[in-house]
Amino acid sequence: MPAIVVEDVQTALGALARHVVRRLGATLVALTGSAGKTSTKDLIAQVLRRKAPTVFTPGSLNNEIGLPLTALSATEETRFLVLEMGARGIGHIRYLTELTPPKVGVVLNVGSAHIGEFGGREQIARAKGELVESLPPAEEGGTAILNADDPLVRAMASRTKAKVILFGESGEADVRAENVRLTDSGQPAFRLHTPSGACDVTMRLYGEHHVSNALAAAAVAHETGMSAEEIATALSESGSLSRWRMEVTERPDGVTVVNDAYNANPESMRAALRALVAMGRGRRTWAVLGKMAELGDEALAEHDAVGRLAVRLNVSKLVAVGGREASWLQLGAYNEGSWGEESVHVSDAQAAIDLLRSELRPGDVVLVKASRSVGLESVAQALLETGTEGEVAAR
Repeated sequence: MPAIVVEDVQTALGALARHVVRRLGATLVALTGSAGKTSTKDLIAQVLRRKAPTVFTPGSLNNEIGLPLTALSATEETRFLVLEMGARGIGHIRYLTELTPPKVGVVLNVGSAHIGEFGGREQIARAKGELVESLPPAEEGGTAILNADDPLVRAMASRTKAKVILFGESGEADVRAENVRLTDSGQPAFRLHTPSGACDVTMRLYGEHHVSNALAAAAVAHETGMSAEEIATALSESGSLSRWRMEVTERPDGVTVVNDAYNANPESMRAALRALVAMGRGRRTWAVLGKMAELGDEALAEHDAVGRLAVRLNVSKLVAVGGREASWLQLGAYNEGSWGEESVHVSDAQAAIDLLRSELRPGDVVLVKASRSVGLESVAQALLETGTEGEVAAR
């Protein structure tokens, strides 16, 4: 069988991706941000594929290997190629855009994820803004879709020659949400406004943070010519395509498990806690949390702040899982509210499982969240396998 031998797999993949993209008739949509990339990418893909064949990044394969592999999965029938782009340093996104030059670029936010590696939010903004710098000018169809509610993202408008579309809850946003609220089950609802009209949206996802994600997707869809009604319908019917991201499952005994264990940073941790409280109105709520990685010198303060927020939001129980960073979570909770039995620090995932198996009651809501390296999805999986009979129905 014929074989091609290459000196460097990454370089070869990149070259193949560039070649394929040049031959495609597809519109390339790239997005980046500190939090919400994968959920937003999934929403964009679900909306656009109602209009035309769409290929998109599976899961979070957003690096120098995953991005070319996604591009290589496109075919002649593909009309939209939606690519998630991650970065751990300056120049990373610029490299990815050279492999797959986007026509539409979306920047969601600038937060604390990987702040220990970047050295500060200004450096993160510099790196994320490489996406809009790569776009073609407006007269060639380039479009930068920017979060009007994030000053560091909004400022990126000066770094691009592309057409700028703002999304957010700001009155100046081109695509915006009004009357934002959560249903009794914790699902966001709002009035979507686009330049082509307005329509109501009630999402199947959980947590108010998905409103911003939905608006980014709506802005992309509007630029492709979809009407406000088409966009609202697509958003209302879209679900989660990637595992362990606010994955909500109700056990037959009434315990609700929220598996958000794929990853964590301060912004996504706060959003998940607020979603937990909204879902748990009138019920006992458990936050099973582990460390947030790659925060550098900000680690102590950020873990302390999350612990304090759990108290302020009236989370019923906090289970801090793991080593030093987890102890800072518990310490923050104690210092904010002088908690006693409301919080506990356990050594590892198995200790958390043992505790929850003995303490959970029907009707409780359990959030499980930490950075990927902690592996807390095992806690959620164990809870769904424990003490249940019959079929477990995922919502």
